[in-house]
Amino acid sequence: MTQEIPLTESDRNRTYATKREYRTRDVDVSELGTVAEDGVELRMHGVDHTARPTWKLRETVTFYRDILGLPLLHTISARGWGHPDHPDFLHFFFDAGKGATIAFFYYIGTDRPERYEPEDSHFYTATHTAWGVETREQLERWKETLESRGLVVSPYTRHEGLESIYFRDPNGYPVEISLRLRDVMEVDAQDAALTLQAAMELEDEANAEGTKIGDIDTIWRRKAALVGEFLGGK
Repeated sequence: MTQEIPLTESDRNRTYATKREYRTRDVDVSELGTVAEDGVELRMHGVDHTARPTWKLRETVTFYRDILGLPLLHTISARGWGHPDHPDFLHFFFDAGKGATIAFFYYIGTDRPERYEPEDSHFYTATHTAWGVETREQLERWKETLESRGLVVSPYTRHEGLESIYFRDPNGYPVEISLRLRDVMEVDAQDAALTLQAAMELEDEANAEGTKIGDIDTIWRRKAALVGEFLGGK
């Protein structure tokens, strides 16, 4: 049985209804401290791994190791995980480049819940990871090679600073291979801030009226006003 990690001092100072509340409790950002308040800047250093459950062990290993050609690096096998009703499992990792891995949990003796059935829906495909390549030739090699191996791959899709292809694995999970077309600059960060400020202002107003934002044009118009204010203050 895997041992539970002892609570840190921060954990001890936080009140939980149960020891597992961190997994289910809604996060109310109005109750949280901010960078501006405590001055502590946290930074991430790239992706270590992504992880998803699978109920198709052989198909998943075959797909990522033998069809995509990603080396199998490591497998953790465990009896449960802390609480009594947790199934035994295998947790295995494939090399995704630059120290990152693609990982899966295989929960022994379980069936796939209905919520994990693949859907033809933008809500379903929104949860995905985009794995990068460095050149157009590499992106084309991925598409042409996977199609020659019989996999259905999307057309090339260009969205501003990225060009991508998409396909699904045997579990129905979407996979994206992306080529970054340009560097992100300081002006992009300012543009992002104004775009999201416009959207958040409109969402607050809509929520207060019991309605929804209707379309992107409404956000663009509010953003245009914010851009004007920003440039006027320069």
